[in-house]
Amino acid sequence: MIHSLHAANSMHLLLIVLLLATTLLTSAKDLAAPRSQQGHGRVVPSMATLAGCQNSCGNITFMYPFGIGSGCFRSPDFELTCDSTTRPSKLLFRNGITQITESINIVSTYQFMGTDESLSIRFSDTISMRNASVVSWSLAPKLFEDSLDTSYLSLWGLRFSGCDFDVYWLNRTSINKETPNCTATCPKGESTGMVFPTQDCNGTGCCTIDFGAEINAYSSTIEFKFVRRAETNLESHHNRSLSWDKIYITDAFSVHTSIWKIADQPDCVSARKNQTSYACVSNKSICRNSSVDGYNCMCRNGYIGNPYILDGCSPDSGYNPLQRKMNCIRQYGNISVPFPFGMDEGCFARKEFYLNCTNAASSTLLLEDQYHVTNIYVDNGTLEYYVDMEKNPETSINNYEPGQQNLYVQVGTPIVSVQWVAAHLSCQHAKRNSSGYACISTGSECITIKPTGYRCKCAHGYQGNPYITNGCVDINECLQPNICPEMCNNTVGKYTCVSCPHKTEYDPVGRRCLPKRHNLLLGIVIGLSVGFGILLVCLSGVFLIRQWRNGIQKQLRKKYFQKNKGLLLEQLICSNEKPSENKIFSLEELQKATNNFDPARILGSGGHGIVYKGILSDQRVVAIKKPKVIKEGEINQFINEVAILSQINHRNIVKLHGCCLETEVPLLVYDFIPNGSLFGIIHANPSNEEYLSWGDCLRIATEAAGALHYLHSAASMSVFHRDVKSSNILLDGKYTAKVSDFGASRLIPIDQSHVITNIQGTFGYLDPEYYHTGQLNEKSDVYSFGVVLVELLLRKEPIFVDESGLNKNLSNYFLWEIKARPIREIVASQVLEEATEDEINTIASLAEECLRLQGDERPTMKEVEMTLHFLHSKINVVEQRNNERRPLQQPTRPPHRKAMTIDIGNKAILESSSCYNLERVYVIC
Repeated sequence: MIHSLHAANSMHLLLIVLLLATTLLTSAKDLAAPRSQQGHGRVVPSMATLAGCQNSCGNITFMYPFGIGSGCFRSPDFELTCDSTTRPSKLLFRNGITQITESINIVSTYQFMGTDESLSIRFSDTISMRNASVVSWSLAPKLFEDSLDTSYLSLWGLRFSGCDFDVYWLNRTSINKETPNCTATCPKGESTGMVFPTQDCNGTGCCTIDFGAEINAYSSTIEFKFVRRAETNLESHHNRSLSWDKIYITDAFSVHTSIWKIADQPDCVSARKNQTSYACVSNKSICRNSSVDGYNCMCRNGYIGNPYILDGCSPDSGYNPLQRKMNCIRQYGNISVPFPFGMDEGCFARKEFYLNCTNAASSTLLLEDQYHVTNIYVDNGTLEYYVDMEKNPETSINNYEPGQQNLYVQVGTPIVSVQWVAAHLSCQHAKRNSSGYACISTGSECITIKPTGYRCKCAHGYQGNPYITNGCVDINECLQPNICPEMCNNTVGKYTCVSCPHKTEYDPVGRRCLPKRHNLLLGIVIGLSVGFGILLVCLSGVFLIRQWRNGIQKQLRKKYFQKNKGLLLEQLICSNEKPSENKIFSLEELQKATNNFDPARILGSGGHGIVYKGILSDQRVVAIKKPKVIKEGEINQFINEVAILSQINHRNIVKLHGCCLETEVPLLVYDFIPNGSLFGIIHANPSNEEYLSWGDCLRIATEAAGALHYLHSAASMSVFHRDVKSSNILLDGKYTAKVSDFGASRLIPIDQSHVITNIQGTFGYLDPEYYHTGQLNEKSDVYSFGVVLVELLLRKEPIFVDESGLNKNLSNYFLWEIKARPIREIVASQVLEEATEDEINTIASLAEECLRLQGDERPTMKEVEMTLHFLHSKINVVEQRNNERRPLQQPTRPPHRKAMTIDIGNKAILESSSCYNLERVYVIC
């Protein structure tokens, strides 16, 4: 800037002195600059050497070769100053009148060159009119730095702000020099006090001179003269405002763009010859000639960074395709936040894609803390935003390119839309680094966006997010209307069109091929007829199948009925004196009674079959037993057994109501016994409410013995039960004994004493003699009943676990223990409390006789019954007499004496208080 002051006063001398001093200081600074800036033995600039340099002024940032302070800039052309007296601070070239208005971004790469060497600048100057009425001022090219390429900038006009002055353009030839080119006035003598008016400059407080096409600002010197208006009273306005004694000069169109360059050499060839001053010091940098003398540096293809410092160019490795955090928030209000963007650490691919959540209530997402994001699109790589101008008045929406590495390029207005890229690399270079390659989804492809970088998109036939694994999914193009003239076949990533077969036509509504319609009414009639015909055929088929199945079932039931000798059994049962009590049941009756043999109706299952609870049509509750499969040779025995049991009418034997012969295995219908078995009560948990007194136990044992005696001798043919045990002695509603389960029973003619058969029974109750010889006789049931008596005395199961954890046989344990110690030490505590010594000894002796190994030495069931009956009767007499039980005081086991036989018929004779007699009396004293 050159000032020409024509007022001859002391102020002129002072300004000249200051100008000379500034020139001397500048020259001294240039001489004292480090060798790295003078080109002689310089130190190559690097991150380390520039670590302490200032890189910002207010909200403007800059990079080397520009800098503030010694050693922080390349040459005086790149020296900057920071005016911190204004708000915000201003970044200026060293001449003090050229202001840099936007950040200087040096980051560049070869394939994206062209915009990184531009500068947004404005210039301004101030002229003092204090104590002067005329001042001259000129504008010359040297006011700008040598590093600016002036071919990219033309000055179209200047703006002059102040009060009450005229401006004359002295070296303008086309207009009368005596007429002012512009005039600025302040109405009523008041100052505007505005340096840069925002309204149109119409002569109030400022005026403008438009150069038009008459002159290029850099082709010659432009001279102006400022004259204070004659009517202005300087004394009256001396202290009113700075606008009265100063004129502010700015470029009329605010901001201009210029290209900067390295101007110490004319081109790259000359620059490389002088390596001491060569600016492209990065080992991955190259040189590019400027449009006018000079050159610029940029990073090689595939690298990005600052080529003016050592190791400044490096591959763009800032993108991380893997999301490190799980469960990232991807929806913020009505804004979708897809990867690579994110709101938390580990949720975004690079720091430039971080979005700050500032207000959840209003769904405010900020990019770089000032740009309000409204939409993010991954399919076309765009981002929409707006700027709150009240909070960020210095932000220019129209010129915004967010991101320090220019990952964003503006593509739309008035809703500002910027296109973003994953990294500053071409697709070719990005694919070389597989760990940092952004397009990781199957079905994705890479697109190079010049001059910025690359982005990803789903290939044709896919849609979704190409930046995540399996983010691109196949599009079913066939769902789109009218995509094919006829049939459409969707495939992965594409589709094919298929023509309808001959004599068919395409139905666009149902999207299928249908037969060609010749007559709608005829088609309806044919369709209804065919439909009714098919329905009739189906119903007829169902009916015939059911009839066929019913016929098969009837034939099968008839076959089973004949196989199971149903006619014979029917005649036997009908010959009964009370035929109404026994009958041959049909399968339908029993299926109805058991709800088609519902598993919920199962009462129990054992070795001989499954027992169901049923309710007959006459409301009788019965137990229906479904035995296991019997052999063909056993059918006759089964018939005899059913025939005999149907005629048995003993109060202590479960009554057989009849059977069903229409199944492969005949079903037996018994009377239902509600109170379970003797086993379940005597071996139940002590806390169980069910309880049998000692007298009840003897009564039940007496009733069971009487039933077995009846089976052995009272029937026309002897019946050997073969499975006598406490669980087969059932208890009805009055706790009366009912012997049950004749599945293992065998019929023996009266003239036979035994039968040889397969071994069958329950372990623990099984007669050892029968087990070894296979000969079944009535004494086998006596042995099993003896085990039941021992259960009543000891209240232990037939096979039990002793204190040492070993399994013990109850009968063996009993026979061994009564020889080793008194009986009172082995019987149950309940028995000790309720039974007398004589009763315990009698039952123990009877059980011992029943458990003898030789069957001939065991008593008959009649003898057992009489002994129990006598003992039970004696207990009843004592209870009626004393109304209390006599406890066992000093139990002693009577000596065993040899049995004596006395033939007294059926009359029982009491020989002594400790003796009794039967049909064959065993006298035990």
